[in-house]
Amino acid sequence: MDTHTRIAVVLALIAALLGAGYWYSQRTRAVPALETQALQNAEEAIQVITESATQGVLPSLDVETNPLGDSTDVNPISKTNPFSGIKTNPFK
Repeated sequence: MDTHTRIAVVLALIAALLGAGYWYSQRTRAVPALETQALQNAEEAIQVITESATQGVLPSLDVETNPLGDSTDVNPISKTNPFSGIKTNPFK
């Protein structure tokens, strides 16, 4: 057998194996519609169970429950400018 013929046969074999592998992967990846529907039903059931399990367990966070809502202003930058209330520029 000639070397060119051997190379051609090997390349044809590799192409056939790659084609068969691609075909097999596409065939096995297809999910039937019944399994897809069952998966969606399971996801919905999980959401309903999670919502019902956490209902009444976690406290509601309102503005009234914030312990720092009525704290004093501790920002020093807002108090540094003595001319903040003046409408005109005093240096003109």
